[in-house]
Amino acid sequence: MRAVITVIGKDTVGILAKVSQICFEFNANIIDVTQTVMEDLFVMVMLADISKLSESFTTFSDSLDQLGEAQNLKIRAMHEDLFNSMHKI
Repeated sequence: MRAVITVIGKDTVGILAKVSQICFEFNANIIDVTQTVMEDLFVMVMLADISKLSESFTTFSDSLDQLGEAQNLKIRAMHEDLFNSMHKI
């Protein structure tokens, strides 16, 4: 099971580290990361293996949301099943 984590907001030092720390705390393994800074806007997409999460996906996602609120960022975690459901006929 995997999740796509997106982060968008004003660029500041440590965004990647803070998101990675939450992944570490929940035992989500980061598989791939792409990020860019467009002028002063930070944009990141992260793919994480969530098959061994230490807590529920909802709790993990909520923790990322809370980090986003605290850092004035939009952080969303979307379960792979959501993408699979969108592409079924």
